[in-house]
Amino acid sequence: MSLYTVMRAGVSGMNAQSNRLSAVADNIANSDTDGYKRAVADFSSMVVRGGAADYQAGGVASRTTYAISEQGSIQYTASATDLAVSGKGFMVVSDQAGNSYLTRAGSFVPDSNGNLVNAAGYYLMGYPLENGDATLVANGLAGMERVSISDAALAATPSRSGRLVVNLPVAAEAVAAGSRPSDNQPDAAFAAKTSLVAYDNLGGEVLLDVYYTKTDADTWEVAVFDRSTAADGGGFPYSSGPLAVEGLSFDPATGALTGASPSSLSFAVPNGAAVTVDLAGTTQLAAGYTMIAAVLDGNAPSAIETVEITGDGTLYAVYENGSRLAVYTIPLADVPSPDNLTPLSGNVFAINLASGDVRVGVPGAGGFGTMISGAIEKSNVDLASELTSMIEAQRGYTANSKVFQTGADLLDVLVNLKR
Repeated sequence: MSLYTVMRAGVSGMNAQSNRLSAVADNIANSDTDGYKRAVADFSSMVVRGGAADYQAGGVASRTTYAISEQGSIQYTASATDLAVSGKGFMVVSDQAGNSYLTRAGSFVPDSNGNLVNAAGYYLMGYPLENGDATLVANGLAGMERVSISDAALAATPSRSGRLVVNLPVAAEAVAAGSRPSDNQPDAAFAAKTSLVAYDNLGGEVLLDVYYTKTDADTWEVAVFDRSTAADGGGFPYSSGPLAVEGLSFDPATGALTGASPSSLSFAVPNGAAVTVDLAGTTQLAAGYTMIAAVLDGNAPSAIETVEITGDGTLYAVYENGSRLAVYTIPLADVPSPDNLTPLSGNVFAINLASGDVRVGVPGAGGFGTMISGAIEKSNVDLASELTSMIEAQRGYTANSKVFQTGADLLDVLVNLKR
């Protein structure tokens, strides 16, 4: 009997509008929740086959989908550990049990152990850079660990590279063999001297004396000594020989290093690491000895002051002495169908068969969005649209209730025909 289907269709319509109103209520409640993705109640018709003259009402079915791939607005903050993603991709987080999820809620703060955790209690995950560049696992979430800024609370970095560029006076007098700094004799002569500060493995300062000596026309000797081994009062003879000696040759027409000349200087810092100093750009011109560039990396033991996170996801620890150390790479993850991810409490999403397999990469490369430090992604809920949908759901629910009521009234008429 078609009257029954009329009533059932009205009930299904009320259920569908009720689901729509529930989605609207959640969206409005989370309109200020960081990283929230709005829910949408989609309707689809249900058709019951009847005869040509006997229409059977089928009703409507509702299904909840989520606008996960829709970008929310970016709001800037004063905290460097607040993270937002502009474009495709999700940050990887884990719960207390170590289960990994995806999220766009990036309001992270250090906990009592220095681990970065968001408001929902999920820990930010990344690849440590202790042994150089991170090796990303492209098709899974393995190999990551909790991002902690306490591990780098006090650190010393030995010197490993530098740059030293000077101009050497072309008019300098040549020094004969036996009286050069490399001979380490009390009467050693040289044209110029400069000093550099290097750092050993414990962060201790090591003063290096660098001597420049003209050995012949257009040729120079560079010798490096550990100042701690200098004679009383400084200078020659040092109690140990030079750390490195290199010969430079210059083009007499241009004053630049020749193609056959060494352009770097390598030596080992006492109780430290091997250092390579770039000498490219050193010249021999008709001018006095001039220091152009003198840079040597490394730092003394220093406490971490703050952190910086770049657009490619590299987290740098910034120390009190101004030095910076790359500590983590914070990757992004994505799936072929983000809108089919499974939403869970705390604004995280779980990977499933419908969403497809996960892909991990570096922010700003391979189709992934960029990471913005000092910002959070807000909810993608539009309050005006939600309030409009709420009114529509209310009107739709009322109309479907009228359909049910009308069907019930007609059924009463049918039942009372015998009276």
